[in-house]
Amino acid sequence: MAGVREEVVLLDDAGRPVGLADKARVHTDHTPLHLAFSCHVLDGAGRVLVTRRALSKLTWPGVWTNAFCGHPGPGERVEDAVARRGRFELGLEVTEPVEVLPDFRYRAVDASGVVENEICPVYLARVPAEPAPEPTEVAEHRWVEPADLVAAVRAAPFAFSPWLGLQLADARLVAALTA
Repeated sequence: MAGVREEVVLLDDAGRPVGLADKARVHTDHTPLHLAFSCHVLDGAGRVLVTRRALSKLTWPGVWTNAFCGHPGPGERVEDAVARRGRFELGLEVTEPVEVLPDFRYRAVDASGVVENEICPVYLARVPAEPAPEPTEVAEHRWVEPADLVAAVRAAPFAFSPWLGLQLADARLVAALTA
């Protein structure tokens, strides 16, 4: 992905596409609303994968979060973007991701002042393999019990990405992770 110009889809307040922006330049202190996704990954034992964002990331460097996130490109189906980013960030073949929170939307500001402003459907996928993280994306990873993750995020929300905390506050995601 390095060296490849990626674009994100800009959205109006109703979630309709209104334009494109260069991904490398869209995240600022006044980030426009755009389309993204989050994916949670479970293994065969029902453990959920958490990743620590690389220290070189523009937003929330070094923070623990869900397995991976990304942005669908222009004309790309979100499910195809999930598969693409799963391969790139974690070396995982993500097939048949299930949309769990189709209406998730958030806005958050990190310590440096950079804003995330996304309509961000949330997916869940099951994988049979161990991740092979891309170091420019992921500093560390762990498989944890879903209930332990929920408890950790509640106890120390500052150690996790704001979107993970907001997603885990939704009973639909917690139910899907523990089903």
